[in-house]
Order: sequence, then structure tokens, then C-alpha cells
Amino acid sequence: AIKSTVKGFPRPLLDLSKSSFAKLMDKAFGRPLHPPFDPYANDINFLLASYLIPYVGLTGYVGANPLLQNAASRQLVAGLLGVESGQDAVIRTLLYERRSLKVKPYGVSVTEFTDRISNLRNILGNGGLKDVGLSKFIFGIADNILVGDETSLSYPRTPEEILRIIYGSGHESVPGGFYPKGGNGCIARSYLHTT
Repeated sequence: AIKSTVKGFPRPLLDLSKSSFAKLMDKAFGRPLHPPFDPYANDINFLLASYLIPYVGLTGYVGANPLLQNAASRQLVAGLLGVESGQDAVIRTLLYERRSLKVKPYGVSVTEFTDRISNLRNILGNGGLKDVGLSKFIFGIADNILVGDETSLSYPRTPEEILRIIYGSGHESVPGGFYPKGGNGCIARSYLHTT
């Protein structure tokens, strides 16, 4: 959909290796996990690894929508936002059902993993609180399967915040993480040329 709507937008190199996920999980915990986190080892690890990505896209689409210049791009982002929202809700629901389960061999609950991942995304994005794990109670609601602000709207993230998170570097000009060579959009490329 992106390639057919936005011409000249080549796919960037994407690193979904075990080591890429392990580095982010180490960063989330502030120490190396032993053994290194393997997203493909079991169902729980796969769900936790899946938790890393869709919500970032969701907040990015919310933040990017006002910046778009034409109706075709806004329609594309609205469609992508709907799918990302659904993915995030399914992943959070599955994790919520398993929230008390201890992730082997770390002895840490699923809830703590989600809290640490969300906290890392907030830190890397450097844009304030726009992400919460499963233990956080939001505006008096006991269960927080869907994350939203006090008016029940999704949090927006700027393109710069998204780049900081997906690069895992905390800086929009320093590629890494899931995008070792950086993104390929105009905004991402403009930051790569400033370093």
C-alpha cells in the first residue's frame, strides 16, 4: 500500500534478528539478560517481541497525519493506523491474559517486561509519557488494554521521536536497532545527512 501510494519510497534494510531484539531488551532492563533474549524461542517471547513494534507505528501515524500534504497520503495513514491499532490491541490482550506469567528463564513477569519496554520507548523517544505497560492504571481505569490519553485518544509521536525509538539510539540521526542503515523516507534521510 505504501509503495503504490507514495512513489519512490524504497524499503529500508530491516534487522529482525535475535541479536537486534536482544540488544533492545538489554537496554529496556538496563543490563544484559542471560541468556540473551530470543524472540523466536517460544510464544511468550514472540508476543513480547511483537509488543515492541506496532504501538510505535500507531503513535507515529497519529503524529504524522497532520503533517501530510494530500488526501491520498492521509487516507493511506488512516488505513495503516486502523491495522496497527488492531495489531496492538490483540498483542496487548494476549499479553494481558498472561500478565502474571514469569518469562523463563528470567523470572520476570510479562507485566514487568511490558512496563520496561514502554518505559524504554518513552526514554528513547524523548517526547514525554506516550506509552504505558500493563501495570499502569490510566485515568482510574483498572485495565489498560487500549492505551490513550485523558480524552481516550491515541498519543501522537513526531517522526523524530519514531526514528529515535526504532533506531534504538535515542537520536534521529543515529541509525541502528531494527534499521541499521536508517529509514528511507524523506524525513529519515534528511536526518541521516546531518551527521
